Amino acid sequence: MAGATVILVIILQVGFIIRALLRTGLTPPARLAWIAVISALPGLGIGAYFLFGEVRLERAKRERMREVRNQLLAVAPRDAPTDQIRGPSRPAFAAGRSISGFDPLPGNRLTLLPEGDDMMEDVFAAIEAARNHVHVLFYIWLPDQTGTRMADALCAAARRGVACRVLVDDHGARHLIRSPLWQRMKGAGVALERAAPVGNPFVSLLFKRIDLRNHRKIVVVDDTLSWVGSRNCADAAFAIKPRYAPWVDLWVRLEGPAVRQQQAVFLHDWMTHHSEDLSAMLQRAAPVAEGDVIAQVIASGPDDIYTTPSDVMRAMIYAATVRLVLTTPYYVPDLALHKAICAAAERGVQVDLILPARNDSRIVGAASESLYPDLLRAGARIHLFEEGLIHSKIVTVDGSFGMVGTANLDHRSFDLNYENGLLYHCAAFTETLDARQRSYIARAHMLTREDVAQWSVFRRLRNNTVALASPLL
Repeated sequence: MAGATVILVIILQVGFIIRALLRTGLTPPARLAWIAVISALPGLGIGAYFLFGEVRLERAKRERMREVRNQLLAVAPRDAPTDQIRGPSRPAFAAGRSISGFDPLPGNRLTLLPEGDDMMEDVFAAIEAARNHVHVLFYIWLPDQTGTRMADALCAAARRGVACRVLVDDHGARHLIRSPLWQRMKGAGVALERAAPVGNPFVSLLFKRIDLRNHRKIVVVDDTLSWVGSRNCADAAFAIKPRYAPWVDLWVRLEGPAVRQQQAVFLHDWMTHHSEDLSAMLQRAAPVAEGDVIAQVIASGPDDIYTTPSDVMRAMIYAATVRLVLTTPYYVPDLALHKAICAAAERGVQVDLILPARNDSRIVGAASESLYPDLLRAGARIHLFEEGLIHSKIVTVDGSFGMVGTANLDHRSFDLNYENGLLYHCAAFTETLDARQRSYIARAHMLTREDVAQWSVFRRLRNNTVALASPLL
């Protein structure tokens, strides 16, 4: 009996190794990591690959997403792309278009909101003044002070006849969904929907990956205003992880024709999970802001993993000639992106990375640390933020253009999460972002090669061991 079990396990091992070798869209490091896991941990490795080795979406859900995408593309008027992009940012915008199909559009205005809980006041004021509709999508929404104020503002808007629609990630917003706020919004007439519902995990695991998350943060008011950035609908104190507070985020108000691209992303997600047909909303005239920012929304997800935010970031990094500043809470990039950053520093670009001094994920923190020696040897400067958890996601290039949004510099954001961001070209706004990043650096300490040389053998061993699995994180 034992012999038959061993033979069965070996057959399964070989079968799953062959499956990993044949799988398309898997990088060689990730392929090798999965083969090592399956070989070294026969039972656990096979189970892990079945659960997390492939991006499995329910067939009905995948077909629904494709149907909604085609429906929205059929009705949406084609915006006239700008011909003003002739400099180093052009390849990045081309990469962005390959991801979500949106063209870079001129005439936008961007406003960086203040740090801390005050940044949400701008959204609350806009909801209070809304006349037609309010669309809200958050990954995490907590029933704390910020979450309650958002719910109250939506309830008041719905009662005065504004169409309010709320879409939240089923896992990230589970505290809200289980709270009285959820029912209060429903009772006030706010339309509610859950993205990526987990359902019964033991049943769902047989048909799909249950760790695919909608990590987007989008608010659209009356087709004229939208917000993009890293901020969840929660206090900076972040009650579910208070040890790392405050969570330091970035929130940007967008006005202009790119608002309709944000709207399209929300409508796609809403109509994927809800039967309501809102495609006619994209036939309205694009908003006008008369700003000086060229902007393009970058929306990515696991249903199309062949082009990711990593492609845009690499194009940005290779365009850098003077200065490159990157802020992210999680630094576990794919090898190509990591090498691009190192190469920028080696060719003389001033590279500054702003990362948390203490990560809320020990595994991610260890994997990140394994890459620090490479970065320091190349000449990059690593600033470890001390006053809370830096949660902003920013890339700026040469004081000229940049990107903000929800995507971290890690495999999960590139391959597994639904993300949204904004690629823009505007020197004035880049200086505003760089000033914010300089304020982060003022609250950080710079890691040196001498610091790394003093790490214990155990710390280096831990970091490099965890890094072996980084393609799978």
